[in-house]
Formats: sequence, structure tokens, C-alpha cells
Amino acid sequence: MFSELRRRLAAARRRAVRVERRELRQLRRWLETTSNLLHVSVLLFVPLLVGLVTLLSNTVDAVSFLLFPPLASGAYTLFSDPEGRYSDPWRFVGGLTVGALCGWAAVEVTATYLYGIPTADLGADAGAAALGILLTGAVTWALDLELPTAYSTALLVLITGSAQFAYVAGVALSSSLVAVVFSAWRSEVYQERARYLYHTTEVDDHVIVPMRGEHAAKTAMLGARIAAAHDAGKVVLLHVVDDEEVAAAERNVDEDGDSPDYVEGAASVAEAEAADAASRRLEAQAANIETKVGVPCDVVVAVADDNHAKTVVSTAGEVNCDLVVTPFEHADDGGPAAFVRTLLGSDLDVVALQAASDRTRWKRIMVPVRGASDVAHAMLDYAGRLAGRNGSVSVCSCIDVERERRRTESMLANLTETVEARCETRVSRSTVEEFVQRNDTHYDLVFLGASTDRSAASKFVSRPTYERLQNIETDVALVHTG
Repeated sequence: MFSELRRRLAAARRRAVRVERRELRQLRRWLETTSNLLHVSVLLFVPLLVGLVTLLSNTVDAVSFLLFPPLASGAYTLFSDPEGRYSDPWRFVGGLTVGALCGWAAVEVTATYLYGIPTADLGADAGAAALGILLTGAVTWALDLELPTAYSTALLVLITGSAQFAYVAGVALSSSLVAVVFSAWRSEVYQERARYLYHTTEVDDHVIVPMRGEHAAKTAMLGARIAAAHDAGKVVLLHVVDDEEVAAAERNVDEDGDSPDYVEGAASVAEAEAADAASRRLEAQAANIETKVGVPCDVVVAVADDNHAKTVVSTAGEVNCDLVVTPFEHADDGGPAAFVRTLLGSDLDVVALQAASDRTRWKRIMVPVRGASDVAHAMLDYAGRLAGRNGSVSVCSCIDVERERRRTESMLANLTETVEARCETRVSRSTVEEFVQRNDTHYDLVFLGASTDRSAASKFVSRPTYERLQNIETDVALVHTG
């Protein structure tokens, strides 16, 4: 009884761990979209900073509650648009402080020279308000400290009574605190978000390449160049021995002969001979890759079961590879063959190369994207690795109407910020297939999403982009993230 209870509890714990990992993975992918990361940062940091300033106002008389509205508004501006016009910490602190100083000056001038009364008796005077706004606009313009919230601090000085100095000091102190936190967040979190969030920058160092078809050697070079971008990169060339190879070997060997000593687990001499022949071919290709690319290259020969793709997936786990780079294989209907479909449905990251040339270096790369997503970041990561410092990456998106242009340009800018290679962004009012076909000759490689995140109904209504492209004169690589 107790053993059965322990077994059920262990099973429940394993299920909970799997659910937790899946939810964390989904949360991480959601945060990969820059706009989502900014919304979360606003929700976390603005309330915390306002709460901290409130605590400060309760202990330090110099901090007035009247500075909270411009401070909260300014903090939101900083964290919601960290690369924007008003997101410079010096402009933030200087604009708020100068606005408060200009408002104070307006109060003093109006009370002393216009009415001849103490400043504490002036109150919210219309003349002082107008003069404060005028001074704020002129001074912030002259000092290049223009900031919308500066006008708020200039107006709020009018109702501080005789505590104008304390208010100005509180504005400078509290805005400096917000600026310090923002600067640390922007440099250590936002600008480094690719290192923390985009999983392809942390993994995909170990690449396995199924050596299949006439473009296997070219595909292996693509996998090697992707892996070589990281110091820990390595490539594993995999050949799966099938029944046809074993049958061919049987015609050339004597079943009573001895199998090669280093072939383990062979079911027959013919199977061992087929594996030995494949291993020698792969060793020559591995030596060529190590010489040209400079990345370690291993060789693995496996015996096929009923499904070659499952053999690739299981072997990738055994040799600790997290990225599969495979030649693309077409089915009769023009879509991917069963082998490629199985890989694209796995938990591994997959790049499927549809070769259209003999090149083995890719320096000019096009990356069409629909929006910010984990697949978009993965494509940009691979493109950046291939392009290096001497190449270029063109990140493109197509829109239906002109009003979508600004939002799309902002999205592309956020995407390219995470890539070290030289990038350009392009927005076109045309279909994706028209844009790619019109520009394919200018690029060495086009990355496309494999559309594995779309439902069958969605694919039925609109076929994936790579299936709609015809007569492309450059290499195309489909990307799937596991």
C-alpha cells in the first residue's frame, strides 16, 4: 500500500516538474519579445521606485509628495522606451530639476516684482504658471534638456508654499535615484537580454548533421560555420546505415569473415562493413571541415531502425547536440518529406538547408520575419553567426497597409539590437514571396521560419512561405525552435 502511494506521489512530482519546466520555457519565449519585456519591466520597476521614493519622503523632509506625479510619469517613459529620445538619464534628471528651478524662479519674480507679496501667499497664480512654462521651454531647449515632465515640476512648484528649495532638492534627489536604477537596468539587463533570454545564444553550440543526399557536404559546412561562432562549438557528422547499404555490403563480403575491430554492436559482418565504409567517408569530410572552419568535428555511424529521423533525434541526445542542421528533402506534394517533418516536430532546434548553389560561405543574409518571436531571434542569431563582422544581415518584414510601417520598423529595430553583425532593416508593401523572389540574387542565404507554430487549419488557409516560393536562385534555410 505504502509503496503504491510513494509511486503515485513520485509520478505526480515528475508531472509537476514537467509542467513547471514547460511553463517556464513558455514564459521565457514570451519575454523574448522586446515589447513584452518592457511591459514587465514597467510593471516591476516603476511601482518599486515610487514606493522607495514614498518611503524616502516619509523620512526626509526634502522630498515632497508633489514630485510623485512627474516622477512616476518620467520613470514610465524611461523603462517603456529605453532607447527613445527622452530616455537619457542626464536629460531625465536635468529636465526635471531645471523645470523645478524655472518654476521657482517664476514664483519669485511674480510674487516679488508683480504683486510685492511673500512667495508663500502667491498660490497658483496664472501669471506665474505661464512664466514658469515659458522659462522651462526656453531653458530646456537651450540646454538640450527638453522633457515633457519638466513642465509638470515647473507647475507643481506653485503650490509648495514657501518650500520651493526643498521641492527642487527633492526633485533632484529622487530623479537621480530613478536614473541610477534605470541606467543599471538598461546596461545589465535590457542591453544584455540576448544573453539572458534568447536560448539559441546559450545553446546550439553542438551541431549534429545527418549526412543525407547530394548536398550533405554543403550542409555540414553550414552547420560547422554556425557552431564555429562559439568557442565551445563542435560538429557531429552522422550517417545512418540502412538496409540497402547492408545488402550492398553482403554482396561483397564473406559472412564467415571478421568484422572490423572498432565497429561495436554490429549484427552481421555486412553491417559492420557498411558502417566501416561510411565511417571512412565521414572521417575525410570531418578532416576537411576542421581544416577549413577550425571547429572540432566528430563522426558517428548509427544503424537505422524503422524511422531515420527518430534515430537522428535519439543520437543527438546521446552525443549532447542541441541543433540539427539537415539537408531539406521534398515530398511529392512540394512540402517537406517525412524525414524533415519528423525533425521539425521534435524538441530540438532544426535548420533545414534547401541548397541552390555550391557556395559554402554565407556572408549576405536575408531574414524575413512576421513579428518578434523565438523563431525570429533564432534566425537572427544564426544569421549573425554566419555573417560575422565582415558580412551583413538584412532583416525584412512585409506590410499590407502604410499605417503599419512605424510599428514594424520599431519591431525590426528591437530585433536587430541583439545582433552583433552589421544589420539593415527593410519594410516592404508586398507579399513575402514577391519580396524574396525580387531580391534573392543579392543574398547568399535566406532564412525562413518553418511555420511549426501554426495550426493545420492555418496552414490549409495559407501555405507556409517556403512552400509558396518558386525558382529561388539562392540557398534557403528553414528554422524550427524546439
